[in-house]
Order: sequence, then structure tokens, then C-alpha cells
Amino acid sequence: MDERDRAMLTRVADYQWGRGAGEALFADGDPEVTHTSSGRPRQVIGEDGRLVTYATDGRFTLGVAGGRRLHDSLPDGSYRVVVGDESEPFVREGRNAFAKFVGAADPEIRPGDEIVLTHERGDVLAVGRAELSGRGMLDFETGVAVFVRDGAETSDGDEA
Repeated sequence: MDERDRAMLTRVADYQWGRGAGEALFADGDPEVTHTSSGRPRQVIGEDGRLVTYATDGRFTLGVAGGRRLHDSLPDGSYRVVVGDESEPFVREGRNAFAKFVGAADPEIRPGDEIVLTHERGDVLAVGRAELSGRGMLDFETGVAVFVRDGAETSDGDEA
């Protein structure tokens, strides 16, 4: 990753998830950046897998590896949705998380935000896009709370 890409991608991550997110995502090692034919960054891939994809709307979509890095670095509860045992196997497989199974959610989450889904014991289960606000996830009894993009299929930290 060259310095120009690092500076721009770090700014976008800090804007999207808060100060320190860019450092958490891109400081470890030297991630590989793929570019579109026009030269715009597209994928950022670290040693542990896909960190983020830089979408055409100027925001990132998270990969499981990026979700783990954010989970380890951001303040407790930030951009996180917590589910219990009843949802764990399904979410790990990449199935959506439903509101009735959400045990906790960052109240600052807005629909469309990229979030990290965790188990109550703290394991990262998946990453995805919030379909409801953080408060709505706790209030609603039906409906999809999080559109799961990628699941972390095994509990030992290896993604498939």
C-alpha cells in the first residue's frame, strides 16, 4: 500500500467508524490494495484476509478480517450487534441476523452502517450492513436487523 492510498483510506475509515479505525485496519503489516481500471482503490487485503472493499458510494464494506481488527480496536460496543447461542450457527454461515435475537446493539448504529456481529462471549461471528437502527434492533420483534455479508464460519478464528 503506498502512502497516498494509506492516507486516503485511513481518512475514510476514521470518518466511517471513528478516530482510530483507519489505524486499526491498515497499520498492521502492508496490506495489498487492488485498484479499478481508473486507478481508484477497490479491495484492501491483509495477511488475515479481506479487510474492506471501497465501494462506489465512497464507503467501505467490511470483510471478516477487517471486522476482527475493528472489534479489537474500537471502544467496547461501537458498531457492534450482539446475538446469543440461538443465532450463532446461522450467522456464522452468513445468514441474516433477526431483530428478535439481538441481545445488544450500539445505539448509535444507523440503517446502512457497516457493523460487526458478535456473540455474547465476544467472538466475531460476521460482518454486515445494519437494516435497522441500533435502538430499533432492540425494540422490534420481527424482521432482519443485519444483512450479513460474510460469516466467520468457525469458532477458532479461521474463516472459510
